[in-house]
Amino acid sequence: MQTKSFLFVALASGLVLSSCSKLGELSADNFTVTPSPLEEVSNKVPVTINGRFPEKYMKKKAQVTVIPVLRYEGGETAGQAATFQGEKVQGNNQEISYKVGGNYTMKNTFAYVPEMAKSELYLTFDAKIGNKSVKVPEVKVADGVIATSTLLGRTAAGAQGATGEDKYQYAIAQTKQAQIKYLINQANIRTSELKSVSVQDFIKTLRDIKADSKGYQLDGIEVSAYASPEGALDFNTRLAEKRQGTSSNYVKKQLKDIQLDAEVEQKYTAEDWEGFQELVAASNIQDKDVIVRVLSMYEDPEEREAQIRNLSSAFTELANEILPELRRARLTVNYNLIGRSDDEIKSQYKADASQLSVEELLYAATLTDNKAEKADIYATAAKQYPTDSRAFNNLAQLAFQNGDMAAAKNYLSQALSKEAGSAEANANAALVNIVEGNVAAAETALSKATAAKNYKEVLGNLNIAQGNYAQAAQNLAGVKSNSAALAQILNKDYASASQTLSAIAQPDATTSYLKAIVAARTQQASTALSNLKDAVAKDASLKARAARDMDFVSLWGNSTFKSLVQ
Repeated sequence: MQTKSFLFVALASGLVLSSCSKLGELSADNFTVTPSPLEEVSNKVPVTINGRFPEKYMKKKAQVTVIPVLRYEGGETAGQAATFQGEKVQGNNQEISYKVGGNYTMKNTFAYVPEMAKSELYLTFDAKIGNKSVKVPEVKVADGVIATSTLLGRTAAGAQGATGEDKYQYAIAQTKQAQIKYLINQANIRTSELKSVSVQDFIKTLRDIKADSKGYQLDGIEVSAYASPEGALDFNTRLAEKRQGTSSNYVKKQLKDIQLDAEVEQKYTAEDWEGFQELVAASNIQDKDVIVRVLSMYEDPEEREAQIRNLSSAFTELANEILPELRRARLTVNYNLIGRSDDEIKSQYKADASQLSVEELLYAATLTDNKAEKADIYATAAKQYPTDSRAFNNLAQLAFQNGDMAAAKNYLSQALSKEAGSAEANANAALVNIVEGNVAAAETALSKATAAKNYKEVLGNLNIAQGNYAQAAQNLAGVKSNSAALAQILNKDYASASQTLSAIAQPDATTSYLKAIVAARTQQASTALSNLKDAVAKDASLKARAARDMDFVSLWGNSTFKSLVQ
């Protein structure tokens, strides 16, 4: 009996010691991973792990270090570890009750590599009870990384870029004016006035228009006559009308002499109150503000005239400097300087491009849709006008559109050396950096491109790169591009993304791939496969991506999908 009792106690003690010397397994049910699957954001994979140690798990002298490990083909990446301790451990880690267990949260961020697209997240454990190490089996808690945002390198490469625009104008509006001044209360034109520089230049302009109807296009001739506002209204009305007559007759005679057939628009102003205000405001009269304010109090022309006469006696500047300038007729000829027509520019480029201005050359490039011809014209402009940044920028834009990032960067370097603040060149530099994943450099370049017409579009691409998807969608609102659709997909706005993709003018392989993602995420398997087939037909390199793309995890078992990505 004593022997049996001893054996029973020994066995019981062994069981107790055995149970106290290990912690046991944890299962995936003890953990919640957010997001699941994991998702790449701005070249990082953020993850939040909420775990629970169950009741009577954490021995009072136990310490458990939890280590997230993301495993993928060819390697693995360990995340930030966290240590938890039992109630009798002396330490600064989170304490877990043996009796009731405990919850905890771990936040981790993995640096993304493409192989992570097809991966598994495990939790591994380094545990001990007292000084003795114990084994806790690892637990798989998540599958794969959705890396949709990494398509930005492809979508941004499809942007049009910013063009350094020409300032060529076929017709440039011009105006030539002259003034004929009259003596007080008179309407006859003095010979000295006709010999003034302004009048002589006016007549010369009329002659030039007559002599070169191809280079000058008459748009109208106006004669406006005035009387100063200090006289009686009825007298000033008759006087201004007479001045209109004498000045108009003079212009008509000149037109007849040079045989230029043109109408003369005529008008007169009896009291040039506006002109009076402008001249007084621009003068050096000490009390000019008081004068204008006082006169503005009188709406009746007769009262205002009386006040002007009174002020003229007090302020000699009004009588000697202001009023004489208002006794006048203004002669105006409006015309256009006519440049080369489109056909003339094309012909001149073929005959001798050196005779074209930089504006004409840059404009010539807009007259063709052939990229090779555009490049030739921009190269010519860059050679003839080497200090102008626009031709170099536009060569960079063409290289970017052709996918030649090295050439694009070379041309942009030259453009920015001519004009460091060029909004268009900086916008294009930002695009190149976005495509190549240089987010900080893109941000710096874009800060100098706020005046570029495509600034918001480039900003939208940059916000995708930075993980600001909602802001990116706002920046790209109304833009029909792959990047705009990508922003909408990342915001889970699949209806808008589908509409955007359908409206893209020149859909490419990336367009079809994005359509496949939208279809897969909205459980349209056949549509996803159809678009994926089109995508890989246009770009076979997409097969490898599709094969590990978590967006198509629902298709991985499909035989059509398998044959498509092989």
